[in-house]
Amino acid sequence: MKFNLLRRNKLRAGRLLREARMFARAMKSPAHPILAQIVPTRRCNLSCSYCNEYDDSSAPVETSEMLQRIDTLAALGTTIITASGGEPLLHPDLEKIIHRIRSHGIIATVITNGYPLTLKRIRSLNRAGLDYLQISIDNLNPDGSSKKSLNVLDPKLRLLAENADFQVTINAVMGNGIGNPGDALSVARRAHELGFTATVGILHDHDGQLQPLDEERKGIYEEILRMGSPIFSFAQYGRFQKNLVQGLPNRWHCRAGCRYLYICEDGLVHRCSQQRGIPGVALGSYSREDLDRESHAVKPCSEFCTVSCVHQTAMLDSFRENPGAVLAQIMDSRKELDPDFEPSRLVKLLARLFLTGRNRKLFSRIALRILKIS
Repeated sequence: MKFNLLRRNKLRAGRLLREARMFARAMKSPAHPILAQIVPTRRCNLSCSYCNEYDDSSAPVETSEMLQRIDTLAALGTTIITASGGEPLLHPDLEKIIHRIRSHGIIATVITNGYPLTLKRIRSLNRAGLDYLQISIDNLNPDGSSKKSLNVLDPKLRLLAENADFQVTINAVMGNGIGNPGDALSVARRAHELGFTATVGILHDHDGQLQPLDEERKGIYEEILRMGSPIFSFAQYGRFQKNLVQGLPNRWHCRAGCRYLYICEDGLVHRCSQQRGIPGVALGSYSREDLDRESHAVKPCSEFCTVSCVHQTAMLDSFRENPGAVLAQIMDSRKELDPDFEPSRLVKLLARLFLTGRNRKLFSRIALRILKIS
């Protein structure tokens, strides 16, 4: 047990270092993809009624093709690659794909419904070097909308808690199309009990647009947020969801197609999973000119967009452009949920060194050198 704890702590330290490098690169350059989402198979073993990202018949993408796509994304400077689907665990060589991602020094993540997880598969993902795994859970018990249910998946979650070397995030889904809104609160509580990170997402329609929450769901959404998460977690940057749950638009610049890429099973680059076909360019020919065009393009769907991955990458650009304001927004959001909240001494020290101190430029140069960011 002690050996396992030491190994997990060592792996966690390695992840933190690579995350620091990812963050530093995002602060230094606005022109490379931060996060790319790839689809190794469109097939899924479930058929959730609200989902438009799966079928029940597609063959997995050839492994050699997937590895080539990973190499191409690495050449573009991508720092995080997420395998989604469909159900990515249905790809027979997913571990080879993860290993290839890690061989480039890129952070490797998987989004799964959790059903295919076994002890053997978890250990295989450990060996491949997976960094993060996310499971979205929609309810306590299966219904006509979704079978991604806590009471079905809980044995899988216990296996993960006991055996996974990678970090696990449980995403509770909120939306008027989801049955009992109190289920999301139970899911988040169980995630915390098992030592996982808990997040909450808002259900979107098939264009990635807002489905507003009613008053009951707004209250549950806020209660989940009050459970807390690390101060530098993306979960803290909830400004866009705070507006959406009230039915208000967000005024922001979406950089999908540049900082965030969605690569479908056919190897085409799209702005996101809900805007497939735009730009629809083959990854092998995706150029710096494509990145620049999409970075500056105004997306008409952005005001009510709920696609969190796109907002998260935009958060990093907002921080690069105006770090003091973004940090203040994060602190204000925490204080709204917890009036007694005070940032830790470490957070105050980092803010002083890199944001407000007279020698902040010097410290930034030193940090880039330590992290080997050229």
